[in-house]
Amino acid sequence: MANTYSQSYFHLIFSPKNRHALIQKSWKNELEKYITGIVQNNKHKLLAIGSMPDHMHIFIGYNLNHRICDLVEEIKTSSNKWIKDNRLSTFKFEWQRGYGAFTHSHSQLDAIIKYVLNQEQHHKKKTFKEEYLEILRKNDIKYNDDYLFDFFDNF
Repeated sequence: MANTYSQSYFHLIFSPKNRHALIQKSWKNELEKYITGIVQNNKHKLLAIGSMPDHMHIFIGYNLNHRICDLVEEIKTSSNKWIKDNRLSTFKFEWQRGYGAFTHSHSQLDAIIKYVLNQEQHHKKKTFKEEYLEILRKNDIKYNDDYLFDFFDNF
């Protein structure tokens, strides 16, 4: 439609099933490249991607013609198959059901990109559980523990 303008940014967060630390340093860059391809093939703009052994952050300029739930499903389904086909994990790899999707304004771009790209430094001070609960609180999201990611305190 002529003279229609939009700008949306989404920060996606999800984890391997049961928050197992299955994303290995030896192949995480290849996984990030693979997921980048999925994002771009769906006409979104990848702004930053960062993975830790037990979770993934993806920050995108969002294409409003594509549902966010469909994008996340495609990322999880395709990357799960890619991990299995390439035999990258010696353990059964699956993504956890559910995900976080948080919007940000244009003025926050630099801060969120830096945050996503500096996950290793960030997690020297804070666990994924602490991080995720803080993001939920900052976004004033009411949540039910029964539907939150499976967090196990003994990891």
